[in-house]
Amino acid sequence: MSLLIGETLAELVRNDVVESIHVGHFVALNSDGSIMMQRGDPTQLIYPRSSYKSILASAMVRSGVVLEPRLLALTCASHSGLEMHQKGALEILALAGLDENALQNVKGRPLDEAAALATPVATRLAMNCSGKHSGMLLGCATNGWPIENYLDPRHPLQIAFKNELEILSGEKITHTAIDGCGAPLFLISLLGLARAVRALTISVDPVHQRVVNACREFPEMVAGPNRMSTKIMKIHPGVFMKSGAESVMVASVPDGRTYAFKVNDGGLRSREAITVAGLKLLGVEADIELEKVYGGGQIVGSIRATF
Repeated sequence: MSLLIGETLAELVRNDVVESIHVGHFVALNSDGSIMMQRGDPTQLIYPRSSYKSILASAMVRSGVVLEPRLLALTCASHSGLEMHQKGALEILALAGLDENALQNVKGRPLDEAAALATPVATRLAMNCSGKHSGMLLGCATNGWPIENYLDPRHPLQIAFKNELEILSGEKITHTAIDGCGAPLFLISLLGLARAVRALTISVDPVHQRVVNACREFPEMVAGPNRMSTKIMKIHPGVFMKSGAESVMVASVPDGRTYAFKVNDGGLRSREAITVAGLKLLGVEADIELEKVYGGGQIVGSIRATF
């Protein structure tokens, strides 16, 4: 499978001339699930990366995991590695009767720059997926499943994840890869990802409501105080959003309007501009500072979405 070219989603403009473009795929859904707008091919198969952690967390809760909202939000996180995130992961592990040594995610340093400077040695706890992995281990302990191979795609926990995603997206998963943290990663279409997030948002299932509401209530646990998704969810109550590596993003509002996008180059430079334009389609005017283009120390342009 190869990534299709798609369409231009954002442009870098320098002194009124388009200097660079960012190409990819974008789809927005109406509240009834119909396609509101698309750019590129919404059936493009992608790796959702961390953008679908809320769906994995739903499977954890469905399998019996019980967590207060603050910690449940952390299981959905690509956190900044702050003290509150690392301590939260340890709280989840303690509920399973485990400690940091049980984690099998790769080691990493905090995404937060100040925290990274204070953490010279990479650890599993500081790595941004430690909340998800702690939740996985609690799921295993809750059900009496083995913990030593919890990242095996054939493990009951991973099968539960796959089933939850298939139900919410309406698609069958035919390919499984390995995510950056070491966990199984399911290939899905961009449209399937958008449909899954929409279904999660409007679901009357208490499991889904618990997960989405936890992220809305504790957005600082989902990312971090200085991160875009946390800022937007705090300023605009009701918005649910989650980023993923390689420039994947999903967002939804309570009535089910949803969007998802993937920028082909995987870079983050255009993410804010596309995110703000996408939120506007959902009826949300997000007032966040977009990336500026400099020349000679002065602002000479910007990065702008093309829709």
